[in-house]
Amino acid sequence: MADDDWEPPSVLLAVDLVILTLRADRLHVLLIERGVEPFAGALALPGGFLRDLREDIPAAARRELAEEAGLVDVPHLEPLGVYGEPGRDPRGRVVSVAHLAIAPRLPEPTAGTDASGARWEPAGPVLSGRAPLAFDHGRIVADGVERARRKLEHSALATAFCGETFTISELQQVYEAVWDVRLDPRNFYRKVQSARGFIVPAGPARRTENGRPARLFTAGPQRALHPPMARAKDLHA
Repeated sequence: MADDDWEPPSVLLAVDLVILTLRADRLHVLLIERGVEPFAGALALPGGFLRDLREDIPAAARRELAEEAGLVDVPHLEPLGVYGEPGRDPRGRVVSVAHLAIAPRLPEPTAGTDASGARWEPAGPVLSGRAPLAFDHGRIVADGVERARRKLEHSALATAFCGETFTISELQQVYEAVWDVRLDPRNFYRKVQSARGFIVPAGPARRTENGRPARLFTAGPQRALHPPMARAKDLHA
């Protein structure tokens, strides 16, 4: 075909958002209930199309998050991946730039625009397929959760989900919730203590529910873990 006959294909650009947090010691993902076709009534990730050619992609992601779920103060929204397989959206060829945020203490969402509902949903049923999502959003959630799990291996992100001071047991609960595993307390303690600058002692011990004192810690200066907290068999219960 001659170059003069070529026309650019019609492609729509969208954004989707995987927002993860911990609630009641379980990993949750933000979902909306679609109020319009396609997939009206189905659960999906918040997201939508760019408003116009002048809108920046990260700005579109934050706008859609505010419009569909009422969340405006989600920190550190990062690119997750590009999803553009043919047939992923019945409205045409749609390429989505997915974004990820993993943050503690996020508020309850409020549905808006074309969402008839918005809520935090446990990630487990979504990952297993028991809570199916519209489009290819199940795959996008799986990619986002895996990114979060890797972040816990190589960064001090887990301490952000604890209080200002915390016990080793409370820190372990964060890893167990995100990794969806049971960890051996002794092996976990040893691994945490070997990661230089990860956590530091903080004040007197706190009495636990069984009456035993537990040492308190706070986040240390090191944000990248050396060695990493790998999801290895020697950590498992």
